[in-house]
Amino acid sequence: MGFFVRDPERMALYYQTVLGFTITDRGLLGTVPLIFLSRDPAEHHQIILAGGKPEGMNFNAINQISFRVQGLDVLRAVKALAEQDPGTTEMLCVTHGNAISIYFRDPEGNRIEAFVDTPWYCEQPLRELIDLNDDDATILAKSEKIARSRPKFQLRTTWQAEMASRMGYTPF
Repeated sequence: MGFFVRDPERMALYYQTVLGFTITDRGLLGTVPLIFLSRDPAEHHQIILAGGKPEGMNFNAINQISFRVQGLDVLRAVKALAEQDPGTTEMLCVTHGNAISIYFRDPEGNRIEAFVDTPWYCEQPLRELIDLNDDDATILAKSEKIARSRPKFQLRTTWQAEMASRMGYTPF
């Protein structure tokens, strides 16, 4: 994903500090500064920060930038790092039944989601507040209860098999 920013250097530092990205490359494409970042050594870039977003442009065509993390402990760590940066705003902790998420805005107002999958599927949209200060068992029990209350609840593995069939999915 590439998106325009006003201050590429500030934003690169934010994504490195808060989300653990590494700068893999940088340079100019014509007059546009580009910074390439990744969290995966197999991927040259997962994000490109492109300079040139106009100062007066407050609307963002990107609804959110989402990152899957491996466990509630990592989700809590991302939340703590984000809250330490004064550029972070609008922190929100929720369950969607099928995922447990935090949402926040970066220093230029882009909405970021970090999330952990749950073993369940339930139809979306669904958003219920949770407290990440609760222990893992409490958070998972609350998420499962909410997911099970939805009419189309099922195990994630069942839903994935159904989706693979509907999509005619074959791995590349």
